[in-house]
Amino acid sequence: MIRKHSATLHGHRTSFSLEDVFWADLKAIAVTRRISLAALIAEIDDARAPDSNLSSALRLHVLAWVKRHGAPDTASPHADA
Repeated sequence: MIRKHSATLHGHRTSFSLEDVFWADLKAIAVTRRISLAALIAEIDDARAPDSNLSSALRLHVLAWVKRHGAPDTASPHADA
């Protein structure tokens, strides 16, 4: 299911839509990297092309992570934080 999420990036509130599996993987990646979910989203936002949207950039980040490292451990005790 696709859900709307929001985050504050550099002091500005933004929203994006993601499928539940991408959201779970993003949280697990943040846990694995030992950074906050907000920091991960801000990092991805800063690196994306100006003509791309944040939802797509987040999905592409998860895809690239899976290709490099395999699926993140969504069973981590902190992955649902």
